[in-house]
Amino acid sequence: MSDWTPEAGTPPVSTPDEPVTGEPATGAPSFEPAGPAPLGVVRTPTGHAAVDARLERLADADHLPADGHIEVYEDVHRGLRSELTSLDARPAAAPGPVPTPSQHPQHTHLDHRS
Repeated sequence: MSDWTPEAGTPPVSTPDEPVTGEPATGAPSFEPAGPAPLGVVRTPTGHAAVDARLERLADADHLPADGHIEVYEDVHRGLRSELTSLDARPAAAPGPVPTPSQHPQHTHLDHRS
């Protein structure tokens, strides 16, 4: 080892114990993004077909890079929110015959005298 240091603005010079090939040393971190890989998250069926279909949509994220996951998650979230909102909606009245005045006679308080 020497006490010599390069002057400011001089490009670095390799030393004999450093690789000169320009290839990163083995074990050096790679800054390239990793490819898509399945997350392995188990999706247990709920028994509610519409909810199960939304949860299965999460599998689409397994084939996308991380920056593509947000679109899938937002779509699933919107769908699940819609399903939950539909549970809060009041059921529509069952269609049936409309009562006519003859079917339901009107009683007044005078008819109930004892």
